[in-house]
Amino acid sequence: MNSQLERIFMKVQKPGRYTGGELNSVVKDPAAVDFRFAFCFPDLYEVGMSHLGMKILYSLYNREENMWCERVFAPDTDMEAMMRKEGIPLFGLESRDPIRDFDMVGFTLQYEMSYTAILNMLDLAGIPLRTSQRTSLAPMIIAGGPCACNPEPLADFIDLFVLGEGEEVNLELAHLFLQAKKEGWSREEYLRRACKIEGVYVPSLYEVSYQEDGTIRAVTPRDGAPAVVHKRIVKDLDRVFFPDSFVVPFLETVHDRAVIELFRGCIRGCRFCQAGFIYRPFREKNYETLNKNGCDLCASTGYDEISLSSLSTSDYSQLEDLLEEMLPWTEQDKVNLSLPSLRIDNFSPSLMEKITKVRKSGLTFAPEAGTQRMRNVINKNVTEEEVLATCRTAFEGGYTSVKLYFMMGLPTETKEDIEGVVDLAQKVVDLFYSLPDKPKGKGVNVTVSLACFVPKPFTPFEFEPQDTEEMLREKQHHMVEYNRSKKIRINYHESQTSFLEAVLARGDRRLCAVLEDAWKNGCKLDGWTEHFNYNAWMAAFEKNGVDGRFYANRTRSYDEVMPWDHLDYGVTKQFLIRENQKAHGDAPTPNCREKCSGCGANCLIGRSCF
Repeated sequence: MNSQLERIFMKVQKPGRYTGGELNSVVKDPAAVDFRFAFCFPDLYEVGMSHLGMKILYSLYNREENMWCERVFAPDTDMEAMMRKEGIPLFGLESRDPIRDFDMVGFTLQYEMSYTAILNMLDLAGIPLRTSQRTSLAPMIIAGGPCACNPEPLADFIDLFVLGEGEEVNLELAHLFLQAKKEGWSREEYLRRACKIEGVYVPSLYEVSYQEDGTIRAVTPRDGAPAVVHKRIVKDLDRVFFPDSFVVPFLETVHDRAVIELFRGCIRGCRFCQAGFIYRPFREKNYETLNKNGCDLCASTGYDEISLSSLSTSDYSQLEDLLEEMLPWTEQDKVNLSLPSLRIDNFSPSLMEKITKVRKSGLTFAPEAGTQRMRNVINKNVTEEEVLATCRTAFEGGYTSVKLYFMMGLPTETKEDIEGVVDLAQKVVDLFYSLPDKPKGKGVNVTVSLACFVPKPFTPFEFEPQDTEEMLREKQHHMVEYNRSKKIRINYHESQTSFLEAVLARGDRRLCAVLEDAWKNGCKLDGWTEHFNYNAWMAAFEKNGVDGRFYANRTRSYDEVMPWDHLDYGVTKQFLIRENQKAHGDAPTPNCREKCSGCGANCLIGRSCF
């Protein structure tokens, strides 16, 4: 197959996506390993190579002498066409062997619009799409990541899901598989035993029944599967595995830099934010551990930028200590420190000074809503005064452009809330020109980025309807017309994509047939505007008699059985209901450091509250 591939590489754009052989990639002797794992990222190389989870699990598997993990990415359309024409199955980058011959094939579920790419990759690999069509023990198809918190739209295609954090459970599944191979278990026997591992969900071991109105009546386990599957969590981040090297890509990727993870979880509780709840409880790494992680990565990769990554980086309690530890060697080696997720209410001049020692990166802040009432509804706990004070600090530090993230279509939103986004952006512009020490000869640029609200599982807004496409488009057009300033640029997401995200985020197993037909209709790289085909999706819904509005645009009652109610991510449904009620009363909730609100997540690590 290698000679075939070499010929193909000369005929496609960006062959570096498919060649392998990058610095720090791991090549082993297939005859010397007992277990082969294909880590599949259902998107292009440039996106997948930016993903920290892949980097962690790749190194985790490969440090085991008897295991070999290879990377697999979705091919672009030109490469796929050549592969299908030449009969070349999907292969691992390191060996170029077909992944259908591997023991386990794993997909990461980072965003809903990657689901059709999963089906396409299975088909390219020559692996039957549906679990029910697979008869042999290998390859076992697994999946994990944030979207696994509602795996039901993929239940017919994935053999097992990993819920929560994967550093420990993935190796447990691998060792169980080695036992299965040695003792000659059937596929069914492996799955029955795997479901007993905490954090493992096997959808084929659960029966779903429905009410006459289309809602779920019950989810019933069989063959000894647990009634509730609890997510897996790593309790001590200082002891958990973290790689000292990354594969260095041949091509420029979306985030082409070293990354260290400061903490997991979030103290804030923004009511729309799924990550803020499913990654709970809040756990930090020690700053000395982080400094070593960053130093090791820069030494092994040659990167000149380190991203200090977490949901809200400036919430890290040892941030000043960490920066003091890192600055001496990062300044000397001309390594830039990037803080991609900063909170408006704790951004300070001293922090800005430290992160601009080497060079200035762009500054992005997320007020999320334009009025205080709306910020109370979503529990953002940020005031207009804090937004303006933060922008003042940035402007006085020499910045002339800021990006502000907002959402539209939020629950209880009014016309005044929409106009409030533009009003706030205008106040930022006016602030810049009011400063006596503003940079000479430069104007200000304020970019407003608008995402459409998507109700997600395990959030207080999981009960809320999404605005219809017509409502979202009307709001987008009104905001553009309302803006009178050339200094304010407004970007917004397409409402059709957001609609499908909502459908897949809150959907159930009846969407499996829709998903398969959408793929058959040509959908496979839906996250890319040039490949997205809304009409093909609508045709798939119509063929299967499924109304997407039932999942996206419908209010859910508090007592409705959700497709994910048999999965436990730590936060209780009672807590989500309380937070939803507070949202409708425009009432905020203090962050976890100020007061414990009883979400339940700390129980996972034996803590009660802060």
